[in-house]
Amino acid sequence: MKILILNGPNLNLQGRRDTGVYGTQTFETFFERLRSLYPAVGFGYFQSNIEGELIDAVQQADGVYDGVVLNAGGYTHTSVALRDAVSAVSVPVVEVHISSILAREEFRHVSLLAPVAKGSIMGFGLDSYRLGVEALLLGNEK
Repeated sequence: MKILILNGPNLNLQGRRDTGVYGTQTFETFFERLRSLYPAVGFGYFQSNIEGELIDAVQQADGVYDGVVLNAGGYTHTSVALRDAVSAVSVPVVEVHISSILAREEFRHVSLLAPVAKGSIMGFGLDSYRLGVEALLLGNEK
């Protein structure tokens, strides 16, 4: 099984940015732990602050990966184009968020991606990514 972890804007600052909300662990450290938990999974990873690059990554994942775990960051609430990309591909996409977007500012409560994603996981810190991987692995067993 091949899974792409796709991170959006400002997630390159994980571990340094707003640590009260997002924690102090870097994504690179977490990603290595994730790889060790699932040695049979071929993980890819991509992060961009640029909307078009995330759209390209979603499109390029189709037919290459068995699933995508996507944290679109702020684009979750604003990007119709990213939503359209997720709905256009056959690869299942699980939306994840480190914090609960429903427990944050009101403008973060709406996810444009949720209706077209296989599912959404939020509020479990970096472990939201692991839960997203689990969801894809379980979905693949059906």
